Amino acid sequence: MPYANPDALVSTEWLAAHLAAPDLRIVDGTFTLPGVKPTGRELYDARHIPGAVFFDIDEIADEHNPLPHMLPSPEKFAVRMRKLGLGDGHKIVVYDSAGLSSAGRPWWMLRVFGHRDVAILDGGLPKWQAEGRPVADDIPALRERHFTARLNTLLVRDKGQVLDNLTARREQVIDARSRGRFEGSAKEPRPGLRSGHIPGSLNLPYDELTDRQTRTLLPAEALAALFTAAGLERGKPVVASCGSGVTACALAFGLHLLGWPEAAVYDGSWSEWGLPGDTPVATGPR
Repeated sequence: MPYANPDALVSTEWLAAHLAAPDLRIVDGTFTLPGVKPTGRELYDARHIPGAVFFDIDEIADEHNPLPHMLPSPEKFAVRMRKLGLGDGHKIVVYDSAGLSSAGRPWWMLRVFGHRDVAILDGGLPKWQAEGRPVADDIPALRERHFTARLNTLLVRDKGQVLDNLTARREQVIDARSRGRFEGSAKEPRPGLRSGHIPGSLNLPYDELTDRQTRTLLPAEALAALFTAAGLERGKPVVASCGSGVTACALAFGLHLLGWPEAAVYDGSWSEWGLPGDTPVATGPR
């Protein structure tokens, strides 16, 4: 069973053979939680794939929103992409330093703002380095290029929409956090948040989508089996959630690979839903 959208995933062999391609751009989307050292930026500065630029999801964000790394305006996104040398007509390949921890977030953001030719590097930096491929520590100077940002609201959900869905049940909600955090038995890493999950949501920890040794995506048949076992119905719309809208994008990516309905991402995720307030919280297994 092949992937339905295989162009969304590129191998280390393919990337190594196309490093010098004029319209290829490489993005390091490494992210770490607040207080974790080294930070994503520090990891990038120390070692990255040659030619890669750093996509800082905390900076390419809505600076007026108190929630972490919420989507910026189309205007801000276009300016940041232009300054990174990412633009219309480029094939963009995203990776991170863990395999598939945060690479999904830039992949999703680029698609939200209308850039379709974007892929994720299978196995990320761990596989690249394990194969002895080159790394660099310099910051590439790329020429600015126009980026046309068109917001696709179909790929984004906010708290109001998720609240409405509790009654309407038009969309399936699937949570990428660990089982302990989903069930409420493990403490949230961000202070001040309640523990548990959105009532009626499903759970599939994002790291189950990849092979533990190679960090590569599971074959299509195994991926589909995971989503099915989690309780997803293939023909019904999906909203992915997580701690702060990062690893939810890994689930959205897996569903895109399979050709299932495109998943929207709840941008605020548990950083918003878990705050004290009027949002209901469930605990325990689904």
